[in-house]
Amino acid sequence: MYRLNPPPPRVNSRAKRPRLYSDAGSIPTLGDDEQSPSVHTEVEYEIPTGLDGAAFSSRMPADKLTKQEIECFSDIAQGSNSTILEFIFVRNKILEAWLANPHEELTLEKVQQLIQLPSASKSKLIMRAHGYLQRYGYINFGVFQLLRPLQGKMPFKVLVLGAGMAGLVAARQLQFFGLDVTVLEPRSRVGGRINTFKEGHYVADLGAMVITGLGGNPLAVLKKQLNLKMSRIKQRCPLFLTTGEMVQKDRDKTIELEFNRLLDSVSHLAHQLHVDQLHRKPLSLGKSLEALISLQDWKQKMKVFDHLQNVVGLQEDLLSVRHRLREIQSKVTEAQNKKEQYKALQNDPEGEGLLISGIDKDLVTLFKQYDELLEQQMELENKLEDIEDMSIPEIYMSPLDHQIMSWHFANLEFANAAPLSALSLKHWDQDDEFEFTGHHLAMRTGYSEVPEAVSKGIDIRFHIAAQSVRYSNEGVEVHAVSTDTGSSQIYRADAMLCTVPLGVLKSGALTFHPPLPEWKQQAINNMGFGLLNKVILCFNEQFWDHSMHMFGHVGTSWTARGEFFLFWHLSESPVLIALVAGEDALKFESLSDQVIVAKAMAVLRSIYGDTAVPEPQCTKVTRWLGDEWARGSYSYVAVGSSGNDYDFMAEAVSPQRNKPFIPQPKVFFAGEHTIRNYPATVHGAMLSGLREAGKIADMLLGAPYTPTPNPTNMEVAQPPTTLADIVHSS
Repeated sequence: MYRLNPPPPRVNSRAKRPRLYSDAGSIPTLGDDEQSPSVHTEVEYEIPTGLDGAAFSSRMPADKLTKQEIECFSDIAQGSNSTILEFIFVRNKILEAWLANPHEELTLEKVQQLIQLPSASKSKLIMRAHGYLQRYGYINFGVFQLLRPLQGKMPFKVLVLGAGMAGLVAARQLQFFGLDVTVLEPRSRVGGRINTFKEGHYVADLGAMVITGLGGNPLAVLKKQLNLKMSRIKQRCPLFLTTGEMVQKDRDKTIELEFNRLLDSVSHLAHQLHVDQLHRKPLSLGKSLEALISLQDWKQKMKVFDHLQNVVGLQEDLLSVRHRLREIQSKVTEAQNKKEQYKALQNDPEGEGLLISGIDKDLVTLFKQYDELLEQQMELENKLEDIEDMSIPEIYMSPLDHQIMSWHFANLEFANAAPLSALSLKHWDQDDEFEFTGHHLAMRTGYSEVPEAVSKGIDIRFHIAAQSVRYSNEGVEVHAVSTDTGSSQIYRADAMLCTVPLGVLKSGALTFHPPLPEWKQQAINNMGFGLLNKVILCFNEQFWDHSMHMFGHVGTSWTARGEFFLFWHLSESPVLIALVAGEDALKFESLSDQVIVAKAMAVLRSIYGDTAVPEPQCTKVTRWLGDEWARGSYSYVAVGSSGNDYDFMAEAVSPQRNKPFIPQPKVFFAGEHTIRNYPATVHGAMLSGLREAGKIADMLLGAPYTPTPNPTNMEVAQPPTTLADIVHSS
């Protein structure tokens, strides 16, 4: 099961995932979405046009060479600025021609007619550019009409383990190159973690479900080729409490902003302050967020303490002023009594006048002090009134705020298919800058139609489970067993592409002889393979708001936050898809279907009422961890891992070296867990399959884009080099 994005979801965070889960994924947002078409409305999206648009749609810079192009065309990369720009122009023209009509093969002859360049060397440049773009799946990939089909097959055999999108796309491409390809698949169907549930008119995707934008997505080409019907997903996602009350929009937005602020803070901690370890152990995103919340709780308590100290201080000052006022009042009364006594004596008028004069002076001083103290009293009373009117929350978040915050945590766990405590603080969102543009979309009739269409014409052996792989300089030998009969079978080939999920590799169910190199096994161990489960609920009629494609459920328990926290409605039939994420996804694997469905129904009835929610007509519960051919949902960057492990997973493995010969790689790897920039996605699986098909073909057939073609084993690398850098280095 591939993630929706990720984005989680419903976040408007720093520049990363949730990079705004706003253009991201499944990415629920609370705001109004009146302009969004319904789920039944055909999506409309804009694709950039011209040469720049062709490069953009192919994930290439419009005016730069990619790192892979620099490796494949070193002579051009080291040439003049005009030579480089000429190559880029040719490359972009070929891409533009392919994207304009991906229904049929873009042959070299067509390209040569399209691009008129003066000399024979220019014609060779077109041939090399076309050969490179075709070999690495930038053109002539997917399901298209062959204009010049090869007669027969090359004398090379390739085995592909797994009929998911990576395996199918690679097999189709290798077959197009003329190689003899066989796919071994333990299931009775294609698609792997793409699996559409269909029961009567009910349709729901059990695995991959959302297309996260078509701008740059290779699925945009398949959409044209297969005439796929996609619909835009509305991003509005109201949250409901267990009482059925909707969370107020202002409160929801406040907590969402605070959630994003927390993500910004831990990002600053890891990337700017370089604090990503504690006691020499890498920190997790979850522990860092929880520590930050605890710190905020403490800071809030200190604010309250300081506030109370200020109040007490002002009250003490006010009491002191009032005490002094009473003292002055007593002194004034005493002085006035004395003055009256002296006036009554009348024995010594001169003396009496002197004494009374002294008392009058004392009274003037006392009255002045009294007036000053009255001003102080008024000032203190005003300050005290102001500070007492100040609203200082006694806690950082109220219990309800904590519940809403836990929903956002669950949403983030959904996007990564893992508890936050398992995610690397520094690297959990390392792929965010490579998100595609455009609306998030759903397949109208289910995602399975994509692998089913791609699989046509491919030699697929169903019910065949590979158990061990033996590789040497002579080739590859796969020992397999029939999942139907239990009989053992052996398949031999010149090379093998392994696309089995990371969960299967981690389990050790597939062994390698000789064992995989330490660096490869370490990458397998380092990476995380997460879990997300679904409950499909099919009803006679829709009782929820027709304008919503999703709504959230805010649970009362922080530790059970992933339990049915989000419900989706993406099909034309009355079907809800309830999600179980984080630690709850694992807990639910051991529960019965009856218990799980009852829990989901209890949540719905707490929101809509007992009488409004009928019994479902049919249900389906996923258990991806218990699926022996998946053993989980999709990869994530675990604590102690980084994006480098995806690169290690993408590296091919060669037999042990026998001097003086350097052995060619025999075992290649593809799948969402092998592509650093696009992990955990269907398009990532596709791109990895295209990448490996190119590498295998280069090894067996030679590279058609070099001045003197030689087999190579180059990696696809995305970061581009600027023309200025190339010119400077040359």
